[in-house]
Amino acid sequence: MHRLHIVNGKAMVASRRSIVARLLGFFSTPIYNAWKHRDLIVAILCRELHERFKGSIAGWVWAVLAPLLSLVTYTVVFQGAMHLPDNTTASTSFDYALFIFGGIISFNFFSEMAYRAPTLLHEYSHFIKNTIFPCDMIPLISTLRATVYALIGLSLMISAQLLLTGRLPWTVLLLPFWALALVLFLVGVTWFISALGAFTRDVSYLMVSIAPLLMFATPIFFSRESLPEPAQTLIYANLITAYVEIVRDLVVNGTIPSFGLCCWTGLVTAASFWGGYWFFDKNRYRVVDLL
Repeated sequence: MHRLHIVNGKAMVASRRSIVARLLGFFSTPIYNAWKHRDLIVAILCRELHERFKGSIAGWVWAVLAPLLSLVTYTVVFQGAMHLPDNTTASTSFDYALFIFGGIISFNFFSEMAYRAPTLLHEYSHFIKNTIFPCDMIPLISTLRATVYALIGLSLMISAQLLLTGRLPWTVLLLPFWALALVLFLVGVTWFISALGAFTRDVSYLMVSIAPLLMFATPIFFSRESLPEPAQTLIYANLITAYVEIVRDLVVNGTIPSFGLCCWTGLVTAASFWGGYWFFDKNRYRVVDLL
C-alpha cells in the first residue's frame, strides 16, 4: 500500500506539472509565434503602410493632417468655459479640445479594428489558402498598422499641448504602458471578431451598427464624474472607457491613474488578448475551410 501511495503521489505530481506546462504553453504561444514570424510581420506591415497612400502626392501628410484638423475643429467649436473631469473649469477651449482628442484617439483606434476585423481574413484568403501562412498573425499585423496612425495622433496631441500651453506633465513617460495595453486589448478583440466574421457576414453589419452608438456610450465628450453615482461604475462595462481615462490622466491631467483603474485595465487587457487568441486558435481550421 505504501508503494502504491508513492506511485499515485508521483502520478499526481506529474499531472499537476502537465497542467502547469499546458497553461504556460498557452500563455506563451501567441507571444512566441509573434517573435517567430517577426520578419514576416515587419515585411507585410511595411508593405501595407507603403500602399496606404500609394498614388497620393501628399502621401503621409494626410496621416498628420486628419488628426490636426480634428484638433483645430474641437478647439473652434467648443469655445468658452468647459468642465474637466475634476469638476474644474477649463481655462481655454483648447484644454477641452485636448480632453476630447484623448478620447477620440482611443475610440478611433478601437473603431478602425471593429470595422475591419469581420472581413480581415477574407482579405487575406488567397494567402491563407495558397500558402503556409500563419493566419493568426493577420489580426496582429492589422492592429499594428492601425497603431501607427494612433501614435501619430497621440504625438500630435503631446506636441500641441507642449507648444500651446508651454507645459508637459512627466506622466507622459508612462504612455508606452498605456499603448501596450491598448494594442494587446485590440489584438485580442481582432482575433475574436475576425474568426467570428469568417462564419457569417452578419458580424460586419453588426459592427457597423454598434460602433457609432458605442461612441456615445464612451466618455469622450463628457467626463465619467459628471454621471450619477451608479452610472460612474456601470460605464466601465464599456471596456474602452478605462483606456480613454488613462490617456487623459497621463497627458491632459498630468496624474497617475488610480490603482483600481490600472488593475481593471490590466484584467481587461489580459482577458481580451488570451481570450481572443483562444477563440481564434480553437476555430483556426474551421475558419480556413470557410474562406
